[in-house]
Amino acid sequence: MAHTEPSKLDLSAAAATNESAIVDSDSVPAGEHDSRSIVPSTVPSHHRAPSGAPSGPVATAPNQYPKYIEHLTRLADARPSSPYLNPIDYDGLSWPSVGARERLESSVEEKAAREKRIADAVRTLLTELGEDPNRSGLLETPERYARAMLFFTKGYEDNVKDVIKNALFEEDHDEMVIVKDIDVFSLCEHHLVPFYGKIHIGYIPNSRVIGLSKLARLAEMFARRLQVQERLTKQVAMALWELLQPQGVAVVMEASHMCMVMRGVQKPGSSTTTSCMLGRFREAQRTREEFLSLLKK
Repeated sequence: MAHTEPSKLDLSAAAATNESAIVDSDSVPAGEHDSRSIVPSTVPSHHRAPSGAPSGPVATAPNQYPKYIEHLTRLADARPSSPYLNPIDYDGLSWPSVGARERLESSVEEKAAREKRIADAVRTLLTELGEDPNRSGLLETPERYARAMLFFTKGYEDNVKDVIKNALFEEDHDEMVIVKDIDVFSLCEHHLVPFYGKIHIGYIPNSRVIGLSKLARLAEMFARRLQVQERLTKQVAMALWELLQPQGVAVVMEASHMCMVMRGVQKPGSSTTTSCMLGRFREAQRTREEFLSLLKK
């Protein structure tokens, strides 16, 4: 697949539909993989770009894994809102929530009204908990909480084009690149309490590299949302795969969840590890083992 010049990276094509992007398996010689990627042709209409959006190849998943594609097909039929399709939408947003564009495009007055509605809801919550929202310690808490929640979820408004900018470069490098110990903080979507930890991102370039700080910014963008760790890990990996079209991507995340510490089983010190391996990291055991061993150093 031909690479786009970094300064002209067109992320708008990532979620628009184009039938020519679907690979005909009959055209691929036996035992070989087409260099392109595919997604199931059954992707529901609401995963496609709105009418008038720029045309281009669909956002893809690596077609080296028939079982993975079969899995995506089932997801497209059973769970249309699954985040495993279309990693970058037609306007640069990545897996936007239902109200993401409305929030992003709000006027100053609309943003103030949204913040007030959140604060009013928090005031009701405090009352229902048996507190007095008018006492001195809680008097401005609803407004503070509203601003905090909007910050904690600011990733919904982030645009990949603005996050990455022009930090994609053509470079003759085909060895592993790893950035370890990136701190991430997110909110569990089940209980709205924090989970936090470190994420490690590695990839094997295919003549294109990304500015190292952009890996951390990409992780931050997906972390500043209501999340589950499994999805966060996969979103970072899939977005990087789409941006770089590398030989492989590997993402490992280790995190502590307050929903397991402050409530429920109440087990301080427990840690959850998730991973997503694509391309050579998934196919070649030695490559995967090298990556995992480097994380321990």
